Amino acid sequence: MSPHTLAAPASHAIEVKHSRFLAHAAPADSPEAALGWLSANSDRNATHNCWAYRIGELYRSSDDGEPSGTAGRPILAAIDGQGLDRVIVVVTRWYGGINLGAGGLVRAYGGAAAECLRRAERTPLIVMAPVRLFCPFADVAEVHAALAAFGAEKKEENFDAEGVNFVLSMPLERVDGLKARLRDATRNRVRFAE
Repeated sequence: MSPHTLAAPASHAIEVKHSRFLAHAAPADSPEAALGWLSANSDRNATHNCWAYRIGELYRSSDDGEPSGTAGRPILAAIDGQGLDRVIVVVTRWYGGINLGAGGLVRAYGGAAAECLRRAERTPLIVMAPVRLFCPFADVAEVHAALAAFGAEKKEENFDAEGVNFVLSMPLERVDGLKARLRDATRNRVRFAE
């Protein structure tokens, strides 16, 4: 199953023993974008703004003053549990006067984040790969047709005495199909650089 991200920002509010929890989630392409969004969407007048993000292998979380492990990690677990990537979630808490205990905090923060993400509109995350290839002049038309068919975007097209060098960006899941089509269509004259 390919990973998904959020199509648009989403939010969800719950109340637990008079404390209000408001979860906001949004797509984020980089840690810098995630932290910028966090800064803009945290309520400085609230008791806590606990958060987590996952962007590929990069992830961070913060309990923002709550007991260690009771907020940031459950929010990250909600992101991972929903199979999402390139996502930031902040759960803002306004204290209601009743202590929830560690288990109650984990359930409240994790539950608010999970429900927010569950209700959010999703979009498939397309992982793009750089591809370099060379083809003789006789095969240029076949290469152009294959690039269009496999959703490859030309970044560079350089000519030399032997043929054409292409630098492409295309969905990772389609690279093997492109290679197979060009191998068969050109009698293996197209060369891919690793």
